[in-house]
Amino acid sequence: MKTRILKINPLKIEEEKIKIAAQNIREGNLVVFPTETVYGLGANALDEKAVKNIYKAKGRPGDNPLIMHFDKIENIKEYVYIDEKLYEKLKLLVPGPITFVLNKRSNVPDIVSANRPTVAVRVPAHPIANKLIEYSGVPIAAPSANLSGRPSPTIVEHVIEDMFGKVEIIIDGEDVDFGLESTVIDLTEDIPVLLRPGPILPENLEKIFGKIKIPEFIYGKVKVDEAKAPGMKYRHYAPDKKTILIEFSDKRIDIIKEKVKDYKNPLLVLFEEDKKYFEGYDIIVSGKINDYYNIAVNLFSMLRKADKTKNDVIIIEGVEDKGLGISIMNRLRKASSEII
Repeated sequence: MKTRILKINPLKIEEEKIKIAAQNIREGNLVVFPTETVYGLGANALDEKAVKNIYKAKGRPGDNPLIMHFDKIENIKEYVYIDEKLYEKLKLLVPGPITFVLNKRSNVPDIVSANRPTVAVRVPAHPIANKLIEYSGVPIAAPSANLSGRPSPTIVEHVIEDMFGKVEIIIDGEDVDFGLESTVIDLTEDIPVLLRPGPILPENLEKIFGKIKIPEFIYGKVKVDEAKAPGMKYRHYAPDKKTILIEFSDKRIDIIKEKVKDYKNPLLVLFEEDKKYFEGYDIIVSGKINDYYNIAVNLFSMLRKADKTKNDVIIIEGVEDKGLGISIMNRLRKASSEII
C-alpha cells in the first residue's frame, strides 16, 4: 500500500490537506492523525470493513475495543444512552484527554465495541483531530497508531516505523502534548469506575463525579479476563528487549546495583538524581524524580529509544503510585516482563 504523508501545522491548519484526509476517512481508508495524547489510527467508525482494517493494520486482538472520536460532545447522544444530568458533567471535561464508557445505541457497529453493549467515546482537544472529525462528517474509531503491544507513538517517526505501508494517510502534526493515552472512566455503573488512568487524575474526576472506584488492575496487581475499554487486558507498550521495572522505594538504588550484576550489558533508565550512582553504565535519563509530567510525555519515546540500543536488557526506575504517577506506573507495569 502506498502511504502519503501530509505535514500540517496544528497552529495554522491547511484546510485543503485536512479535506484530503477526511475524504479518505469517508472512502473507508485508514488515516493516522495526532491527538493531544498520542497519534491515533483512524477509520470511519460506522464502516465495519474500514474498522476491520484497523485491527488488521495493528495486529490487534478482536476482543480489544476501540474508542469513537467526536468533534463535539453533543454528537455522542446519537450513539450512546446518557441522561441530561450526566451529560452536563461530561461537558465540564471535554474537549480533552478523557474517554467515557457508556451504553451504546444499535447504530454503533459491534466491531467497534468488541461485541460489548457499551462503547468508549471521547472528544479530543487537538485542533487537527477535531477538524478531521468535523470534515469527515462521521465519528472516527481510533486506537493508538502502533503495532499491537508496542509503545504508543508520540512523534510521527514512531508512526512511520510501525504504520508506513499499512495506511493510506499519515498526518504529521508534530509532537503530542501529554504522551499518555486518555483517561478512561466507566459511567455505566452506579459508582463510576476508572478503567485506565491517564492525564485526567482520579482526584479531578472525583470533583465532578463524586466517589469513583479504582480497581486493583489499575495498579497491575490483578489481571482482567474481559476488556471493557482499550488497554485493560493485554500486555501493552512493550519493547522487544527484556524490560525490568524496579518499583519505587528507598531501597531502589541497592536493588538496581544487585540486578545489573546479572547482565553483561544492561541499559538503565534512571531519574536525573540517581544517575550518579551508576557511573560507567549506559543510561537514559527519564526526568527529575518528581517531574511526572515530563516523564509521562517522554515515556513511550524513551521505551522506543531504549529498544534500539545494543544493550541486552532494560532496567527502569519506577515512580511513586500517586497523581500522574499512577498512570505512568500503569503503563510501565504493562510494558515490563519482570517487576521487582
